[in-house]
Amino acid sequence: MIKLTLNGNEYIYQGDTDQSLLSHLRNDLHIFTAKDGCSGQGTCGACTVEIDGKARLACKTPMSKLDGAVVNTIEGLPKDFKSIIGKSFAEKGAVQCGFCSPGMIMRSKALFNTNPKPSRDEIYKAISPNICRCTGYVKIVDAVEETFAKLRGENVASFQQSAAIGGRYPKYQAEETALGARDFVDDMYFEGMMHAALKFSDHPRAKIIKINTSKAAQLEGVERVFTGADIPGEQFQGLIFQDWPLMIKEGQVTNYIGDVVAGAVAKTEEIARRAVELIEIEYEVLTPVTDMHEAAKPNSAQVHSGRSNVLETCSIEFGDVEKAFAEAAYVSGGEYETQRIEHAFLETETAVAMPENGGLKLYTQGQGAYVDRKLVAKVLGLDEEKIVAVQVQNGGGFGGKEDLTVQGHVSLYAYLLQKTVKLHLTREESLMMHPKRHPVWMDIKLACDKNGNFTAVRLDAIGDTGAYASVGTKVMERVVGHVTGGYTVPSVNIKAVTAYTNNIPCGAMRGFGVPQVIFAIESCIDDICEQGGFDRWEIRFQNALEDGAKTATGQKLYGVGLKKTLLAVKEQFQSAKYAGIATGIKNTGVGNGMLDDSEVKIDIVDKQTVVVHHGWTEMGQGVHTMAIQTLHSETGIDPAIIQVKVETDAGVPTGMTTSSRATALVANAIIDASKHIKKDLEESSLEALVGRTYRGKYVCDWTCAPGAEVDDPKIHFAYGYATQVVILNDEGKVDKVIAAHDAGRIMNQTLFEGQIEGAVHMGLGYALTEDFPMKDGYPVSLKYNDLGVMRAKDMPQVEVIGVEENDPVGPYGAKGIGEIGLCPTAGAVANALYTFDGVRRKKLPMQRKK
Repeated sequence: MIKLTLNGNEYIYQGDTDQSLLSHLRNDLHIFTAKDGCSGQGTCGACTVEIDGKARLACKTPMSKLDGAVVNTIEGLPKDFKSIIGKSFAEKGAVQCGFCSPGMIMRSKALFNTNPKPSRDEIYKAISPNICRCTGYVKIVDAVEETFAKLRGENVASFQQSAAIGGRYPKYQAEETALGARDFVDDMYFEGMMHAALKFSDHPRAKIIKINTSKAAQLEGVERVFTGADIPGEQFQGLIFQDWPLMIKEGQVTNYIGDVVAGAVAKTEEIARRAVELIEIEYEVLTPVTDMHEAAKPNSAQVHSGRSNVLETCSIEFGDVEKAFAEAAYVSGGEYETQRIEHAFLETETAVAMPENGGLKLYTQGQGAYVDRKLVAKVLGLDEEKIVAVQVQNGGGFGGKEDLTVQGHVSLYAYLLQKTVKLHLTREESLMMHPKRHPVWMDIKLACDKNGNFTAVRLDAIGDTGAYASVGTKVMERVVGHVTGGYTVPSVNIKAVTAYTNNIPCGAMRGFGVPQVIFAIESCIDDICEQGGFDRWEIRFQNALEDGAKTATGQKLYGVGLKKTLLAVKEQFQSAKYAGIATGIKNTGVGNGMLDDSEVKIDIVDKQTVVVHHGWTEMGQGVHTMAIQTLHSETGIDPAIIQVKVETDAGVPTGMTTSSRATALVANAIIDASKHIKKDLEESSLEALVGRTYRGKYVCDWTCAPGAEVDDPKIHFAYGYATQVVILNDEGKVDKVIAAHDAGRIMNQTLFEGQIEGAVHMGLGYALTEDFPMKDGYPVSLKYNDLGVMRAKDMPQVEVIGVEENDPVGPYGAKGIGEIGLCPTAGAVANALYTFDGVRRKKLPMQRKK
């Protein structure tokens, strides 16, 4: 028997003394403010609690260590501390996805106990055991600093809140998210809920001879064991190509170590996991195809029988490339290589499904509720209308939650059992299963004349898309479409190959192929400057895109603020001892001939409740807040009474939340709906409109694929532009990053800054420390700490400069900002390091610890 004080109350524990405090809090007491981000690895800090006044990791604390202890979760914090820090986190923009926030708050409380007046450096150091993948830590430190000042009784400037376009308005539900009061999917509990676990392949490439589930089925507490033979509908699914099996059947071949062979449903997650360990599989082990260069050769073993390993070759050629290179005064080129990396979102994949009205209700954290509904319906062999997908704001996505992972399995199990089922991946399983950022090899050359004008680019690239297509072809198309970076180049000959291998699939990740190729082209530019004696800032300004200029795809651009971003950083760049510079361009919208559209439904429920229904996923970027601000700005409706819901029974079909497009599309749709609301409000009060529903829609159906033979190609409806400068100190370490970004119209100043700061953090990690290496089809490590995500103490100063050059399509002139923030970073870092030591780096990451 263990006696302790939990959240101010005496508590007696009589269970397994080896059980972790986190497991007991979440699974037995249903206290979900302590989050599970690393599955007991003790590296993310999301489960931080206060034990005897000190910050401790609940996942690493066995109950046996708590006899006589005083334990507090968020619920046990003093009311004044809790109230003040919750508001500060919301007002300062410290909450994006918010999964890390309760742990950060608990870590901050422990700091306050011992040091109520810390310096900013001391705050950065104190929160470093905790990971935030979204914010770049700047606004978390701002919030902690303000909280402590208020608790010390100091006068602090009041928050000037404004929901007008361009104002500072707190992110939707930020305060309750910070304090852990808003559930993520893994926090959801339903009475009588069953739990599922998955059996993954033991080999990256092997034929399944026999699946024996008898021992697993006989385990006490097991409800049922499932295999691919139980799928009533379609076995294969995918976002573009339907090549990804929900489960591998007997007689079929596994394609990577994240392939699911079977699943078990039981009374508890622990029993379900024990059950899948008892599943016996007989394999015929085959040699995996793991090198993308070898995979692309005609004589390579085929990853998918009867299908070429070359999924797509995207190429564009215009101008006289041969002549440009023959006449060039300077040429820079070489082979550049970027690595596979993990999204490292803190919330691992989880879904809950339950039978409802002859169909199914699915709680999903995926990046497209309507896409999830479509794919699940195919698996079950049901009409889409039989599935209601409820999108729950997730704990980070960055593209990694676009593909279907656990949603299909949990839906199958719940539907066949006619019971509520929850399926949660451990960190190790998450790392094995979902797609990563593409490793890309590039052979690139840039030609320049004697006057410093870029004249031609040649590119031969190949990307490893892994076992399944995901959106790999679109990623490599972005490599092609962005190879000239932020510059005008009149002649190009560019090609990119998307290749299947037996590695973990690669798909969407923030930047979507652009950071890879920007790293290469920006390195070439600095090399040309050295060859020809050109000023590194001047040559970029001279060649920079402007209105009327064309991209590598031939698209003519308008609303281009790139030169303004260059001017914004000029003085600091030119006065620095060691500095690198790079520009970036990133598309807004899927484009490429695919549809970009959004529908909204706005319900006037009562005089104090207006509900906006849309289909976009809130994953920290603030799309719900953008919806609220747009509706308020258009109609004057009090933002405090506006709610946002994403549930597919609202009937506003929407695609995947990707390509930095959600804000532009949902806001344009709300503007359309608001025309009718405004007209009615001219004649009536809001109360008189109760019961009415307003619909709006925006459609972009006028883009084309790269290389399409049209006179005026439009590949994307908009682009964002940026210049970043990386300054090193005298030891060669990154001291400061200046990020000047053309966001068109900045919709929300706080959220804009937070997006760029967070993207810079991710970009620095990509450039310097992050990697997800594989060997023979297996990950080298499944430890979160080995991913190389930068911690707070390692972050340099980040200065964000907003530039506003209106886009002709975006709402109020706004452009997408979610991805552009990391596109120039690796190139700027590489160029900065060269100024320090004279080494031209052509492979990422550049400073990873061995």
